[in-house]
Amino acid sequence: MKKSTVYQVCILLTTALFFNLPVNAEMAVIVHPSNSASLDKSVISKIFLGKTKKFPGGGAVVPLNQAEGSAPREAFNQNVLSKTSAQLKAYWSKLVFTGKGTPPKDVSVGEAKSLVASNPNFIGYIDSAEADASVKVVMSF
Repeated sequence: MKKSTVYQVCILLTTALFFNLPVNAEMAVIVHPSNSASLDKSVISKIFLGKTKKFPGGGAVVPLNQAEGSAPREAFNQNVLSKTSAQLKAYWSKLVFTGKGTPPKDVSVGEAKSLVASNPNFIGYIDSAEADASVKVVMSF
């Protein structure tokens, strides 16, 4: 095998691994550290689908989504909401059209963590490696 071909294969594999990292990374659902609510997959799903507007303890809840089409959002949709992006788009279109709901706000990775850390009403999800004492992890997927 030529030296240039080996080099090209190495670059290709490195690039493939680099772009697959977010898909394979463990994600964490986060809330403000003062939030004592017990949240499981079912409750989190209801929050992000607009079926409940309050944490189990009674406090108002504001769900934050990652950017549409991002690997973290796709993983969250599949593993927590058990829906595809197309299913969620149709779901929210119907609710918005009938005036029965508003989808979660889309934010960037950095925004999700900082907003949740600064407001006890927010809930979001980030790469588990980004979680620190400024947020509380309530579920990993």
